Amino acid sequence: MPATYRAMVFGKAGCDKCKVLQARVDDLLAGGEWTDFEKTYADVETEDGMVAFCRAECINPQRIPAVVVLRRDDASGRYEPIARPEPGRSEAVGGESALYHVLGLQTDYSDKGRGVISPKMIASLFAEARRLAPAASAPARA
Repeated sequence: MPATYRAMVFGKAGCDKCKVLQARVDDLLAGGEWTDFEKTYADVETEDGMVAFCRAECINPQRIPAVVVLRRDDASGRYEPIARPEPGRSEAVGGESALYHVLGLQTDYSDKGRGVISPKMIASLFAEARRLAPAASAPARA
């Protein structure tokens, strides 16, 4: 059965932070708590990766790596972005890394940011996805 949620990681070849983000998502998914999630990777320096990046419509190309959480639509079978209920609202865990209108994170290279997407930030993102877009066949998880 297909996963309910998909963590789409955007990165590029030779990027150490991209490798770290992928490893952190992989480690969380291997832990057993997030069995309803899967990960895909989009290399933005390839044609397919650039198409996925453009379809995301929300990531600053200067803030790669990034991750966007999608939910599978049971009727169409397609994975769709999960809208933030209050676009642009400050988010406690994601902070300046949070994407504006969909659930996702991008690397904050500003003076305020540390240039890191932490495991805590990713887990918070996954939990928010479950809260905002629960699986149709299962009750929402807290």
